[in-house]
Amino acid sequence: MADQWSDVELRAQAAYGAGDLEGCVGAWEQLYALRLEHGDPVGAATAATNAALFLLIDTGLMAPVRGWVARAGRALEDIREPSGASAMMAAVLTYERFLSGDREAAARHARVAVDLGSRLGLSLPLAFGRLAQARLTILTGEVAQGLRLLDEVGSTLMSGEVDDLASGMLMCEVICAAQGIGDHERAREWTLIMDEWRGERGFGTIHGRCRLHKAELLRQSGPGSAAEAEALAACAELRPWMRREFGWPLTELGTIRLRRGDITGAMEAFDAADDHGWAPQPGAALLTMAGGDPDAAAREIAGALAAPARVPSKEQPPFGELRLAPLLEAQVEIAALQGDTATAVAASRHLADTARRFPSLGREAALALAIARVELVTGHPERARDRALSAVRLFDQAEETFQSSCARGVLGQALAMLGDEGAEQMWAAASAGFAQFGPSYWAHSLTRPVMPREGSVPIRTGPVQTGAFTASGGQRTVEFLGREVVVRDLTGYRAIGRLLEVPGRHISAIDLVEASPGRTVSCDHGELTARHGPDAGLPVLDDQARAAYRRRLAEIDADIADADVRGDADGSEQAHADREYLVGELSRAIGLGGRDRTTGGTTERARTSVTRTIKYAMKALAEHHPEAAAHLRSRIRTGSYCWYEPDPAAPVSWATKDLTAGR
Repeated sequence: MADQWSDVELRAQAAYGAGDLEGCVGAWEQLYALRLEHGDPVGAATAATNAALFLLIDTGLMAPVRGWVARAGRALEDIREPSGASAMMAAVLTYERFLSGDREAAARHARVAVDLGSRLGLSLPLAFGRLAQARLTILTGEVAQGLRLLDEVGSTLMSGEVDDLASGMLMCEVICAAQGIGDHERAREWTLIMDEWRGERGFGTIHGRCRLHKAELLRQSGPGSAAEAEALAACAELRPWMRREFGWPLTELGTIRLRRGDITGAMEAFDAADDHGWAPQPGAALLTMAGGDPDAAAREIAGALAAPARVPSKEQPPFGELRLAPLLEAQVEIAALQGDTATAVAASRHLADTARRFPSLGREAALALAIARVELVTGHPERARDRALSAVRLFDQAEETFQSSCARGVLGQALAMLGDEGAEQMWAAASAGFAQFGPSYWAHSLTRPVMPREGSVPIRTGPVQTGAFTASGGQRTVEFLGREVVVRDLTGYRAIGRLLEVPGRHISAIDLVEASPGRTVSCDHGELTARHGPDAGLPVLDDQARAAYRRRLAEIDADIADADVRGDADGSEQAHADREYLVGELSRAIGLGGRDRTTGGTTERARTSVTRTIKYAMKALAEHHPEAAAHLRSRIRTGSYCWYEPDPAAPVSWATKDLTAGR
C-alpha cells in the first residue's frame, strides 16, 4: 500500500510539472481517499492540504480551497499532537483568509503556522506564516517594519531551506507585496533575483510568473514591445495551470496594450479578464477614456471605487486603502479631463491620505502627478508646474518612463498656460518617452487644452494632407508626402485599402478575409492562401478538466450552503463569484447539443492571418516608400477588429479607388 501511495504522490507532482493542474489535484484527492480508507488520518489530512494548496496557488477559487482544508480538519479531529499536516493546514488557511479579505483570521492562522513551523522545524509553513505577517504588517500602516520582514522571508527563500516550487511561489508573493505598496525598486530587485534563480530551479508556473513580473516592470520603463512580448509569453506559459487567476496576466496584457495604443487588443484582453471573473480596473476605465468617452469612463471608475471587486489578487492588496490607490489615480486623471474639479480634488485628497499612511517612492510620485493635474484644472499653473516637476523627478528616480512622460505632458500644459516657451520642449521630451511604447492616446493628447468642451476630447490638429492608395491592373500606386511609387499589389494592400476607405471604422478580420474572393484564413509568407473545410480547432476543455470543474462546482455549492447557514454574507458572495466563473467556463466549452466548443477556429485564424498579411505588406512597402509605411504602421490597428486611426495632429485624406474592381 505504501508503494501505491508513493506512486500517486509522484503522479501528482509529475502532473503539475506537465501543466496538468486537474490531474495534479485529482491525484491528491485520490491519495486522500486511499489514506482515509486505510486508517491514516494524518496522511489523509496531508493529501487534502496539498489539494487545497495547489488549488490556492493557481486557481483563484477560494471555495474549493476551503472545502479541502475542512476535509483535512475533519481527518485531524481526533489527533491531539501537532503535525506537519496541521502546520500546513494553518499556512493554507492563512492565505485563503488573506486573499478573501479577512485580515483578523489571516493574522490568527499566520501565528499558528509560524508557531507550529518553529516548534516542528518545518520551513514551509514557517515561511508562509512569516510572509503573511509581513504583508499584514504593511497593510496596517507599519510599512518599514513590514518591508524588513519581507526581505527576511526573501533571504530564507534564497537559502534553499524551502522546496523549489514553494520558494518560487513565495518569491512571487514578495514581488507582489512590493508592487502593491508602490516600492518598485524592491520589486525590480526581487524580479531580477527570481529571474536568475528560476533558470535552474523554476518549476510549474514559476517561469510564467517571473515573465509576468518582468512585463510589469517593462510596462513602467519600456520598451512597450518587450513588455507585450513578456506578457504574451507569460499568458501562454500560465494558461495550463491558472483558472480564475488567469485574469491577472490578461489584465496586465490589456494595460500594456493600452499604453501601446492597441485599443482593440487592450479591449480583448480586458474582456477576457472579465470573463475569468477578474476586475480589469482601472485599465478598463482608462480604455474608455482613450476611446473618447470620458463621461462613461468617469462612471466606470466611480462604480469601481464604490464597490471594489472582491478578487483573490496576490498583487493588489485584497483589503484596505491601498487597493483603492490605482483607482483613485485614474479617477483624478479622468475627472481632470472632464473639468470635474470637485471629483478630482476629493480623489487627490484621498490619495494624499494613502500616501502618508503607506509611504513609498511610487505612492509619492503618483500623488505629485495627481495634485499637478488638480492644480492645472483648478487654474493654478504655477503650483501645477512645481508639482509636475516633482512628479517628473520622482518617476525618473523610480525608472517609470511612461508615468514620467505623463508628468512631462502635464508640466508642458502648465508651462503653456504660463506663456513659457519651454512648453514645446517639455512636450517633445514627453513624446520621446511615449515613443518607447507606441502611438497611444497619451502621446496624442500632449497639447490638448486642459478644459474640454461639451464632453469632447479636443486635440490640436494640423492641415489635412492628401495621399493615394489605389490599385489598377495588379499594381498599387502609393502617394504620400509628395512622393509616389508603384508596387506589385498584395492581399495586405487590399486590406489596408479597405481600412483607409473608412477611417476610424472598425472592420472585423473575418470581413477583411471574406473581401478577398476565393480566399480563407490560413497564411503563407504574408499572403492569404486558399483553404476550405470545417472550422477545426482544439477542445476548450478536455474530459478530465470538465469532470474536475464539475467536482469544483459541487464543492462550491457546499461552501455556499455552509456560508448561508453561518450567516456569512461575504463568504457566500465570494463563493457565488467562484461558481459564476466555473459555470461560464463550462458554458464556453460546451456548444449547442452538448458538443465541444473548440479554439483556434475561424475568428482566431482570421485575426492572425489578417495581422500577418498587413504587416507583410507594410514591410514590403517600406522598401519602396518608407515614409508611407511608417505612417501606416503607426496608424493601423489590427486584431479581431481592424481600423485606420487618423493622426489628429497631421490628418491625411486618402484616395483609395480600386480601378481594377471598378470601385
